[in-house]
Amino acid sequence: MALVGILGTTISPYLFFWQASMKVEELEEKKLIIDKRIIADMKLDVNGGMIFSNLVMFFIILTTGTVLFNAGINQIDTVEEAAQALKPLAGELAHAFFAVGVIGTGLLAIPVLAGELSCMIAETFNWEEGLSKKFHEARGFYITMTISLVLGLLMQFFGISPIKSLLYTAVLYGITAPVLIALILHICNNRKIMGDYTNNKRTNVFGAIALVLMTLAAVALINLQLKD
Repeated sequence: MALVGILGTTISPYLFFWQASMKVEELEEKKLIIDKRIIADMKLDVNGGMIFSNLVMFFIILTTGTVLFNAGINQIDTVEEAAQALKPLAGELAHAFFAVGVIGTGLLAIPVLAGELSCMIAETFNWEEGLSKKFHEARGFYITMTISLVLGLLMQFFGISPIKSLLYTAVLYGITAPVLIALILHICNNRKIMGDYTNNKRTNVFGAIALVLMTLAAVALINLQLKD
C-alpha cells in the first residue's frame, strides 16, 4: 500500500490536470504562441519539480524511520501527534521547525489540491475555469474550490484522521493513474490531436515503463487486499 501511495503521489492528477491547466492559462494571459522552446521549458519545469519533490519525500521517510520508528512510535494519526512525537526526540527546535514546515506545506498544497479538483470538475461539465478569471466569470470553478476547502476543514471536527486520509488518497491516485497514463499516451501519439508535437520514441518508452510499473503495483495491491 505504501509503495502504491508513493507512486500515486509522484505521478498524480496534479500533473494531469492542474499543471496542464495552469500552463494553458499562463500562455493565454501572456498571449504566447506555443512552440518547441516553450514545451522544452515545461518539460524542464515538470522534471525538475518531480526530482526535487522525490528527494524531499525520501528524506522525510528516512527521518521518520530513523527518529520515530526507532523510538517505538509507529502509530500517528494527526499532525499534532507527529509534532509532539518529535519534540522529546529531536529537541525543542524540531517541534518548531515541524510546525513551520506543516504551515508552509499547507500554503503550497491547499491552493493546488483545491484548484486541481476545481479544474477537473469544470472541464467535466465544460465550465469556465482559471484563477485569472473573476468569480462571476467562473462561478462553478470557484464554488467547487470553496466547497472542497470547507470539507477539508470539517475533517478535523468529524474525527477523520488527516494522515490516513492522505495515505488512502495517494493509494487511490496510484490505482487510477495507470488509466490516465494510458489515455495520455494515446492522445500524445495521435497526430490528429497533437499535430507536430506527438511523443518521440524516448518519451513513449519512459511512459510505457511508468504505465507497466504502476499497473503491476496497483494490481498486486488489489490482489493482496482481496486475499485478505
